[in-house]
Amino acid sequence: MFIGSETVRSWEVRYGTPRTYRFRHEVSIGEITMIIASQKNRRAHDITFFISEGENIVAIAKHNYPPGIYRAPGGGLEPGESLEAGAGREAKEETGLDIELERYLVRAEVQFYAGEKTVDWTTHVFSARSTGGYLYARDKKEISEVRKVTLQQLQGPIRQAMLDSRRRLMAYRVWLTDETLAELGAAGSQRP
Repeated sequence: MFIGSETVRSWEVRYGTPRTYRFRHEVSIGEITMIIASQKNRRAHDITFFISEGENIVAIAKHNYPPGIYRAPGGGLEPGESLEAGAGREAKEETGLDIELERYLVRAEVQFYAGEKTVDWTTHVFSARSTGGYLYARDKKEISEVRKVTLQQLQGPIRQAMLDSRRRLMAYRVWLTDETLAELGAAGSQRP
């Protein structure tokens, strides 16, 4: 992983200390293979951002998601890329929006495993606000749809669709969403 502890400490100075979790999470063989394939430049992280648009949250769907599944956008930093530049690039690609990061909310240091295969991964979750741009899926190869969702949709039918998919990575995304919304103090959040 090319994001070192000094870098993470600098994020904490700028955006606050997140709630930190360390755990193992079982995934399928297909899911761990996908995670391994995403590790260009030894990447072992993602930056996820919950973008506020008024009372709504911006959510994306990927082409391989079952109908009704949306999640917060995000992606990986490139080697040497700053947090702000990488988050801005990913937000623009996935949502068409310009963003400003606000708070560092959650850090999940997770070991994904399937059988004997393991991958150590860290998800860094930030709140952000839109500062311009137009809502559309700019990267059509990766993103099938981008839209605004209410907290009730995110914690109701979208959450249920993710759990109903029986995909273990979707269960991980449900957990991240629950924890993030609890950190934001969102009404109706479903922290397990």
